[in-house]
Amino acid sequence: MGFKILFGIVFAAFAYFALAFGLIVSQRPTSLEPTESLDFSRVLASPFLAPDDPAFGYKSFLAADGAELVYTHVAARGASQLPLVVMLHGSGWHGRQFDSLAWRLRDVAEVKALTLRGHGLKPRPRGDVAYIGQLEDDIAALIAEEPETREIVLLGHSSGGGLAVRFAGGAHGGLIDSAILLAPFLQYDAPVTRPGSGGWTRVLTRRVIGLAMLNAVGIHRFDGLTMLQLNMPREVLMGAQGKYATLRYSWRLNQSYAPRRDYLADVAALPPFLLVAGAEDEAFVAEGYEPLMREATEKGTYALVGGVGHLDVVESRETEALIREHLRGRGSTR
Repeated sequence: MGFKILFGIVFAAFAYFALAFGLIVSQRPTSLEPTESLDFSRVLASPFLAPDDPAFGYKSFLAADGAELVYTHVAARGASQLPLVVMLHGSGWHGRQFDSLAWRLRDVAEVKALTLRGHGLKPRPRGDVAYIGQLEDDIAALIAEEPETREIVLLGHSSGGGLAVRFAGGAHGGLIDSAILLAPFLQYDAPVTRPGSGGWTRVLTRRVIGLAMLNAVGIHRFDGLTMLQLNMPREVLMGAQGKYATLRYSWRLNQSYAPRRDYLADVAALPPFLLVAGAEDEAFVAEGYEPLMREATEKGTYALVGGVGHLDVVESRETEALIREHLRGRGSTR
Protein backbone atom coordinates (compact mmCIF):
# COMPACT_ATOMS: atom_id res chain seq x y z
CA MET A 1 0.00 0.00 0.00
CA GLY A 2 2.84 2.38 0.88
CA PHE A 3 4.54 1.69 -2.45
CA LYS A 4 1.36 2.44 -4.37
CA ILE A 5 0.92 5.76 -2.55
CA LEU A 6 4.54 6.70 -3.20
CA PHE A 7 4.20 5.71 -6.86
CA GLY A 8 1.03 7.80 -7.12
CA ILE A 9 2.74 10.83 -5.65
CA VAL A 10 5.76 10.49 -7.98
CA PHE A 11 3.53 10.00 -11.00
CA ALA A 12 1.38 13.01 -10.11
CA ALA A 13 4.49 15.18 -9.68
CA PHE A 14 5.90 13.96 -13.00
CA ALA A 15 2.60 14.69 -14.75
CA TYR A 16 2.41 18.14 -13.17
CA PHE A 17 5.89 19.17 -14.32
CA ALA A 18 5.48 17.52 -17.71
CA LEU A 19 2.32 19.56 -18.26
CA ALA A 20 3.94 22.79 -17.08
CA PHE A 21 7.02 22.40 -19.29
CA GLY A 22 4.93 21.21 -22.19
CA LEU A 23 2.82 24.35 -22.03
CA ILE A 24 5.92 26.56 -21.81
CA VAL A 25 7.74 25.06 -24.81
CA SER A 26 4.60 24.81 -26.94
CA GLN A 27 4.41 28.57 -27.48
CA ARG A 28 7.09 31.03 -28.53
CA PRO A 29 7.26 34.72 -29.45
CA THR A 30 6.58 35.45 -33.11
CA SER A 31 6.91 38.39 -35.46
CA LEU A 32 3.68 40.32 -35.04
CA GLU A 33 1.80 41.28 -38.18
CA PRO A 34 0.75 44.95 -38.31
CA THR A 35 -2.74 45.15 -36.82
CA GLU A 36 -4.91 47.80 -35.26
CA SER A 37 -3.25 49.04 -32.09
CA LEU A 38 -3.19 52.12 -29.90
CA ASP A 39 -3.21 55.51 -31.60
CA PHE A 40 0.29 56.99 -31.34
CA SER A 41 -0.33 59.83 -33.81
CA ARG A 42 -0.41 62.60 -31.22
CA VAL A 43 2.50 61.08 -29.33
CA LEU A 44 4.62 61.10 -32.48
CA ALA A 45 3.54 64.64 -33.30
CA SER A 46 4.79 65.86 -29.91
CA PRO A 47 8.61 65.95 -29.89
CA PHE A 48 10.53 65.43 -26.68
CA LEU A 49 10.76 68.55 -24.58
CA ALA A 50 14.21 69.78 -23.58
CA PRO A 51 13.87 73.41 -22.45
CA ASP A 52 17.04 75.37 -21.88
CA ASP A 53 16.22 75.93 -18.25
CA PRO A 54 18.04 74.73 -15.12
CA ALA A 55 14.69 73.63 -13.69
CA PHE A 56 14.54 70.82 -16.27
CA GLY A 57 16.99 67.99 -16.77
CA TYR A 58 17.71 64.26 -17.05
CA LYS A 59 19.28 62.68 -13.99
CA SER A 60 20.04 59.25 -12.57
CA PHE A 61 20.16 57.41 -9.25
CA LEU A 62 21.50 54.10 -8.03
CA ALA A 63 19.02 51.33 -7.30
CA ALA A 64 19.57 48.85 -4.47
CA ASP A 65 21.57 46.52 -6.72
CA GLY A 66 23.81 49.34 -7.98
CA ALA A 67 22.06 49.73 -11.34
CA GLU A 68 21.88 53.28 -12.65
CA LEU A 69 18.33 54.31 -13.54
CA VAL A 70 17.40 57.57 -15.25
CA TYR A 71 14.53 60.01 -14.83
CA THR A 72 13.30 63.34 -16.11
CA HIS A 73 13.66 65.90 -13.34
CA VAL A 74 11.69 69.14 -13.05
CA ALA A 75 12.32 71.30 -10.01
CA ALA A 76 11.57 75.01 -10.11
CA ARG A 77 12.58 77.41 -7.36
CA GLY A 78 11.04 76.41 -4.02
CA ALA A 79 10.36 72.86 -5.25
CA SER A 80 11.40 71.30 -1.94
CA GLN A 81 8.30 72.86 -0.37
CA LEU A 82 6.00 71.24 -2.93
CA PRO A 83 4.84 67.62 -3.28
CA LEU A 84 7.18 65.27 -5.13
CA VAL A 85 5.39 63.49 -7.98
CA VAL A 86 7.06 60.27 -9.13
CA MET A 87 5.77 59.38 -12.62
CA LEU A 88 5.60 55.84 -14.06
CA HIS A 89 5.24 55.35 -17.81
CA GLY A 90 3.10 52.86 -19.70
CA SER A 91 4.14 49.51 -21.16
CA GLY A 92 6.70 49.50 -23.94
CA TRP A 93 7.57 53.15 -23.43
CA HIS A 94 9.84 55.28 -21.24
CA GLY A 95 9.95 58.17 -18.78
CA ARG A 96 10.22 60.89 -21.41
CA GLN A 97 6.56 60.22 -22.11
CA PHE A 98 5.94 62.78 -19.36
CA ASP A 99 8.37 65.52 -20.40
CA SER A 100 5.67 68.01 -21.36
CA LEU A 101 3.32 67.23 -18.46
CA ALA A 102 6.15 67.37 -15.94
CA TRP A 103 7.26 70.77 -17.22
CA ARG A 104 3.75 72.20 -17.11
CA LEU A 105 3.31 71.11 -13.48
CA ARG A 106 6.51 72.77 -12.25
CA ASP A 107 4.64 75.45 -10.28
CA VAL A 108 2.72 72.90 -8.18
CA ALA A 109 5.16 69.99 -7.79
CA GLU A 110 8.66 68.69 -8.16
CA VAL A 111 8.60 65.83 -10.67
CA LYS A 112 10.75 62.76 -11.22
CA ALA A 113 9.55 60.76 -14.24
CA LEU A 114 11.31 57.43 -14.00
CA THR A 115 12.31 55.22 -16.91
CA LEU A 116 11.64 51.82 -15.42
CA ARG A 117 14.25 49.06 -15.37
CA GLY A 118 14.21 47.07 -18.61
CA HIS A 119 13.04 50.08 -20.65
CA GLY A 120 14.43 53.13 -22.37
CA LEU A 121 17.33 53.78 -24.70
CA LYS A 122 19.89 51.14 -23.68
CA PRO A 123 18.56 48.91 -20.89
CA ARG A 124 20.51 45.82 -19.84
CA PRO A 125 18.62 43.61 -20.40
CA ARG A 126 15.62 45.02 -22.25
CA GLY A 127 12.21 43.74 -21.18
CA ASP A 128 13.39 41.92 -18.06
CA VAL A 129 14.15 42.36 -14.36
CA ALA A 130 16.06 40.19 -11.90
CA TYR A 131 13.08 39.13 -9.79
CA ILE A 132 9.38 39.74 -9.29
CA GLY A 133 8.95 42.95 -7.31
CA GLN A 134 12.15 44.66 -8.42
CA LEU A 135 10.30 47.60 -9.99
CA GLU A 136 8.71 48.36 -6.62
CA ASP A 137 12.14 48.23 -4.96
CA ASP A 138 13.50 50.66 -7.56
CA ILE A 139 10.69 53.15 -6.89
CA ALA A 140 11.29 52.84 -3.16
CA ALA A 141 15.00 53.56 -3.69
CA LEU A 142 14.14 56.74 -5.59
CA ILE A 143 11.75 57.87 -2.87
CA ALA A 144 14.33 57.04 -0.19
CA GLU A 145 16.39 60.02 -1.36
CA GLU A 146 13.70 62.32 0.07
CA PRO A 147 13.15 63.44 3.69
CA GLU A 148 10.56 61.33 5.53
CA THR A 149 8.37 64.43 5.89
CA ARG A 150 8.17 65.01 2.13
CA GLU A 151 4.75 64.48 0.57
CA ILE A 152 5.06 61.79 -2.11
CA VAL A 153 2.56 61.36 -4.93
CA LEU A 154 2.83 58.35 -7.24
CA LEU A 155 1.47 58.95 -10.76
CA GLY A 156 1.21 56.20 -13.35
CA HIS A 157 -0.24 55.83 -16.83
CA SER A 158 -1.65 52.53 -18.14
CA SER A 159 0.68 49.76 -16.89
CA GLY A 160 2.45 52.46 -14.89
CA GLY A 161 -0.89 53.10 -13.19
CA GLY A 162 -1.15 49.39 -12.48
CA LEU A 163 2.35 49.51 -10.99
CA ALA A 164 1.26 52.39 -8.76
CA VAL A 165 -1.65 50.24 -7.54
CA ARG A 166 0.71 47.31 -6.96
CA PHE A 167 3.14 49.56 -5.07
CA ALA A 168 0.34 50.72 -2.74
CA GLY A 169 -0.52 47.11 -1.91
CA GLY A 170 3.08 45.99 -1.39
CA ALA A 171 5.79 46.29 1.24
CA HIS A 172 6.59 49.92 0.33
CA GLY A 173 3.03 51.20 0.16
CA GLY A 174 3.43 53.36 3.24
CA LEU A 175 5.94 55.58 1.41
CA ILE A 176 3.27 57.37 -0.66
CA ASP A 177 0.69 59.89 0.47
CA SER A 178 -1.55 59.87 -2.60
CA ALA A 179 -1.75 58.50 -6.14
CA ILE A 180 -2.79 59.71 -9.58
CA LEU A 181 -3.88 56.92 -11.94
CA LEU A 182 -4.22 57.69 -15.66
CA ALA A 183 -6.21 54.87 -17.33
CA PRO A 184 -4.52 52.21 -15.17
CA PHE A 185 -4.16 48.55 -16.13
CA LEU A 186 -5.63 46.38 -13.34
CA GLN A 187 -5.52 42.81 -14.70
CA TYR A 188 -6.09 41.15 -18.02
CA ASP A 189 -9.44 39.76 -16.83
CA ALA A 190 -10.63 42.88 -14.99
CA PRO A 191 -14.03 44.05 -16.29
CA VAL A 192 -12.48 47.30 -17.51
CA THR A 193 -9.89 45.63 -19.77
CA ARG A 194 -10.82 45.28 -23.44
CA PRO A 195 -9.70 42.09 -25.27
CA GLY A 196 -5.97 42.32 -25.97
CA SER A 197 -6.03 45.80 -24.42
CA GLY A 198 -7.42 47.13 -27.67
CA GLY A 199 -4.98 45.21 -29.88
CA TRP A 200 -1.94 46.36 -27.91
CA THR A 201 -0.84 43.01 -26.46
CA ARG A 202 -0.23 39.41 -27.50
CA VAL A 203 -0.14 37.18 -24.44
CA LEU A 204 1.56 33.79 -24.71
CA THR A 205 -1.25 32.18 -22.76
CA ARG A 206 0.09 28.63 -22.60
CA ARG A 207 3.44 29.91 -21.34
CA VAL A 208 1.65 31.97 -18.72
CA ILE A 209 -0.15 28.90 -17.41
CA GLY A 210 3.03 26.81 -17.36
CA LEU A 211 5.10 29.48 -15.62
CA ALA A 212 2.33 30.08 -13.09
CA MET A 213 2.33 26.35 -12.33
CA LEU A 214 6.09 26.38 -11.71
CA ASN A 215 5.89 29.54 -9.58
CA ALA A 216 3.16 27.89 -7.49
CA VAL A 217 5.68 25.26 -6.34
CA GLY A 218 8.51 27.74 -5.86
CA ILE A 219 10.37 27.27 -9.17
CA HIS A 220 11.51 30.59 -10.68
CA ARG A 221 14.33 29.36 -12.92
CA PHE A 222 12.35 30.13 -16.08
CA ASP A 223 10.84 33.49 -15.06
CA GLY A 224 13.02 35.30 -17.61
CA LEU A 225 11.15 33.76 -20.55
CA THR A 226 9.07 36.06 -22.74
CA MET A 227 5.35 35.85 -22.06
CA LEU A 228 4.03 39.10 -23.55
CA GLN A 229 4.53 40.90 -26.85
CA LEU A 230 3.53 44.50 -27.51
CA ASN A 231 2.03 45.51 -30.82
CA MET A 232 3.99 48.72 -31.34
CA PRO A 233 2.84 50.43 -34.57
CA ARG A 234 5.30 50.42 -37.45
CA GLU A 235 5.33 54.22 -37.61
CA VAL A 236 6.71 54.27 -34.07
CA LEU A 237 9.38 51.65 -34.71
CA MET A 238 10.55 53.32 -37.93
CA GLY A 239 10.63 56.81 -36.42
CA ALA A 240 12.99 58.70 -34.13
CA GLN A 241 11.38 57.24 -30.99
CA GLY A 242 11.59 53.62 -32.14
CA LYS A 243 14.94 53.11 -30.40
CA TYR A 244 13.20 53.70 -27.06
CA ALA A 245 10.51 51.06 -27.61
CA THR A 246 10.38 47.76 -25.70
CA LEU A 247 8.46 45.02 -27.51
CA ARG A 248 8.67 41.94 -25.24
CA TYR A 249 8.30 41.33 -21.53
CA SER A 250 9.53 38.44 -19.45
CA TRP A 251 7.22 36.72 -17.00
CA ARG A 252 8.92 38.35 -14.02
CA LEU A 253 8.85 41.87 -15.48
CA ASN A 254 5.22 41.56 -16.47
CA GLN A 255 4.31 40.26 -13.02
CA SER A 256 6.23 43.14 -11.46
CA TYR A 257 4.45 45.72 -13.62
CA ALA A 258 0.83 44.94 -12.70
CA PRO A 259 -1.32 44.63 -9.59
CA ARG A 260 -1.39 41.18 -8.02
CA ARG A 261 -4.00 38.65 -9.08
CA ASP A 262 -6.27 39.88 -6.29
CA TYR A 263 -6.05 43.36 -7.76
CA LEU A 264 -8.90 44.73 -5.67
CA ALA A 265 -6.83 44.01 -2.55
CA ASP A 266 -4.11 46.25 -3.98
CA VAL A 267 -6.75 48.84 -4.90
CA ALA A 268 -8.03 48.75 -1.31
CA ALA A 269 -4.54 49.66 -0.08
CA LEU A 270 -4.37 52.85 -2.15
CA PRO A 271 -4.07 56.15 -0.30
CA PRO A 272 -6.41 58.96 -1.48
CA PHE A 273 -6.21 58.94 -5.28
CA LEU A 274 -7.39 60.59 -8.48
CA LEU A 275 -8.26 58.41 -11.47
CA VAL A 276 -8.54 60.00 -14.92
CA ALA A 277 -9.38 58.17 -18.15
CA GLY A 278 -10.27 59.27 -21.66
CA ALA A 279 -13.85 58.62 -22.70
CA GLU A 280 -12.53 57.24 -26.03
CA ASP A 281 -9.97 54.89 -24.46
CA GLU A 282 -9.17 52.04 -26.87
CA ALA A 283 -7.62 49.73 -24.25
CA PHE A 284 -9.96 50.06 -21.27
CA VAL A 285 -13.63 50.71 -20.54
CA ALA A 286 -13.18 54.11 -18.94
CA GLU A 287 -16.62 54.37 -17.36
CA GLY A 288 -16.12 51.01 -15.64
CA TYR A 289 -13.36 52.07 -13.27
CA GLU A 290 -15.49 53.81 -10.67
CA PRO A 291 -18.10 51.07 -10.03
CA LEU A 292 -15.38 48.42 -9.99
CA MET A 293 -12.91 50.15 -7.70
CA ARG A 294 -15.55 51.50 -5.32
CA GLU A 295 -16.13 47.88 -4.36
CA ALA A 296 -12.73 48.02 -2.66
CA THR A 297 -12.28 51.63 -1.48
CA GLU A 298 -14.00 54.99 -1.11
CA LYS A 299 -10.72 56.94 -1.32
CA GLY A 300 -10.92 57.64 -5.05
CA THR A 301 -12.00 60.60 -7.14
CA TYR A 302 -12.88 59.69 -10.74
CA ALA A 303 -13.00 61.77 -13.93
CA LEU A 304 -13.63 61.07 -17.61
CA VAL A 305 -12.09 63.34 -20.23
CA GLY A 306 -14.24 63.63 -23.34
CA GLY A 307 -12.85 63.03 -26.81
CA VAL A 308 -9.56 61.60 -25.52
CA GLY A 309 -8.03 58.16 -26.13
CA HIS A 310 -5.72 55.95 -24.11
CA LEU A 311 -2.39 57.63 -24.86
CA ASP A 312 -3.72 61.15 -25.29
CA VAL A 313 -5.01 61.35 -21.73
CA VAL A 314 -1.46 62.14 -20.56
CA GLU A 315 -1.21 65.30 -22.68
CA SER A 316 -4.79 66.49 -22.20
CA ARG A 317 -5.12 69.97 -20.71
CA GLU A 318 -8.18 68.77 -18.80
CA THR A 319 -6.07 66.00 -17.26
CA GLU A 320 -3.49 68.60 -16.25
CA ALA A 321 -6.19 70.72 -14.61
CA LEU A 322 -7.48 67.72 -12.66
CA ILE A 323 -3.97 66.85 -11.49
CA ARG A 324 -3.41 70.45 -10.39
CA GLU A 325 -6.63 70.37 -8.40
CA HIS A 326 -5.60 67.10 -6.75
CA LEU A 327 -2.13 68.39 -5.83
CA ARG A 328 -3.39 71.70 -4.46
CA GLY A 329 -6.04 69.94 -2.42
CA ARG A 330 -3.60 67.61 -0.75
CA GLY A 331 -1.93 68.43 2.54
CA SER A 332 0.91 66.28 3.78
CA THR A 333 -0.29 63.37 5.90
CA ARG A 334 3.14 62.75 7.43
